[in-house]
Amino acid sequence: MLEQHYTLANGVQIPKLALGTWMISDKDVGAAVTAALNMGYRHIDTAQAYGNEAGVGAAINAADVKREDIFLTTKLAAEVKSYDEAVVSIEESLARLNLDYIDLMIIHSPQPWAKFGAEDRYFEGNREAWRALEDAHKAGKIRAIGLSNFQQQDIDNIVDACSVKPVVNQILAHVTNVPSELITYSQAKGMLVEAYSPVGHGELFKNDAIKAMADKYQVSIPQLCIRYVLQLGLLPLPKTANPAHMQNNADVDFTISDADMTTLNNMERIKDYGDASGFPVYRQD
Repeated sequence: MLEQHYTLANGVQIPKLALGTWMISDKDVGAAVTAALNMGYRHIDTAQAYGNEAGVGAAINAADVKREDIFLTTKLAAEVKSYDEAVVSIEESLARLNLDYIDLMIIHSPQPWAKFGAEDRYFEGNREAWRALEDAHKAGKIRAIGLSNFQQQDIDNIVDACSVKPVVNQILAHVTNVPSELITYSQAKGMLVEAYSPVGHGELFKNDAIKAMADKYQVSIPQLCIRYVLQLGLLPLPKTANPAHMQNNADVDFTISDADMTTLNNMERIKDYGDASGFPVYRQD
């Protein structure tokens, strides 16, 4: 799996499985990235909001892997909603990472986190931030640009005004919570859909039906959930700092039957996300 790729709409190849680094400190993330690269991972996902870009960049620079063989994603902070702020913010990411270019940079959210889910969709601010990403892309500082947590109206706001189209929409998607309409819409607009929290921020470990199906395939719950996301045509972003879990997450060379995919598709949505429920993207409406 670690050697397989999707091809983005602009022709850039992106590894099908990434290491997510949310909630891994800047102090600890270097060891996680190094372990992942050593076992064959070539796609690392970070963000300005994670506060660990420096550690991620240091590990990439120190790795015994060619820079061009590593796909690095980072995210423009959700609060950045002007052209000038975005220009500065992009340059700051490059400086923290200590890299000449970023493979993929995406707007983390259409709304600042404190206003997530509010009526104001920040249409003008997102167009301005997007224009800064476009300019960085045209200057060769970013190879591909995209979105995260964008709903249909937010996507239209960008696509209808842009000169460089978004090639990714990174969203919450996992067994029991697959926003099929948004996925289909994103794909119709030429975007690859990336799925963060493919194991429901750990909450799917509590689901007996998922455990039973994982046992049927003789795999772990994360392996089943990651394979499920892949079979939907999405790119999973499991987060871990544990090398054993990284290896397990990558060992997904099996196929879930059509019947079992249907069963997984129709499972009841989880009621909450435990200790993550306070984060905007996990709040239940």
